[in-house]
Amino acid sequence: MLVNARAGSSAVFLDRDGTINEEVEYLARPEQLILLPTVADAVRLLNEKGIRVIVVTNQSGIARGYFSEDQLQQIHTILQQKLAQEGAHIDRFYYCPHHPDYGEEPYRQNCECRKPHTGMFLQAARDEKLDLSSCYLVGDKVSDLEAARAAGVKAVLVLTGFGIQTRTLLERGTIGDISAPVMPDLLTAVQWIVRDCESHEDPHC
Repeated sequence: MLVNARAGSSAVFLDRDGTINEEVEYLARPEQLILLPTVADAVRLLNEKGIRVIVVTNQSGIARGYFSEDQLQQIHTILQQKLAQEGAHIDRFYYCPHHPDYGEEPYRQNCECRKPHTGMFLQAARDEKLDLSSCYLVGDKVSDLEAARAAGVKAVLVLTGFGIQTRTLLERGTIGDISAPVMPDLLTAVQWIVRDCESHEDPHC
């Protein structure tokens, strides 16, 4: 589930499917992994700024029996390889393999790690001594925004993946009082985050 990370107190959390790579229904095979344009540029910018990059992703396909944890690890290894070819890397991966209604134990459970719950964020905070109020989340789904709010993390919505549908829900006010800056893609979101850090003179960015 994890790769090495640097010490510090701030990070950018990234949703995976629809934010880093093309959205496909239950990505189960390495050949389905296609990075979205400029994603490597976005991750490399965070690397160069010394801001950790942490993936937090719901992977209920494991509970549903569509793929195994070993297959997921293989996909994340290939994701790292694709990024490394362009001088970028992700510091840690956290994933939730559970679903409350599908699969067998231990995967069928109403867990605390499945977004919009905050378990992956809280685990990262413990592992890395993060100040979640100094962290950001970039994602495309309502569950990403809800999890960020619950964890005290600043959320940014991207219009890739399910982002356009999520923006519509935000504009209609159908998902409560959630708000977030809206960016066309991950690179634009990361550029905004870097500017936001610099404008607040955040020592952790």
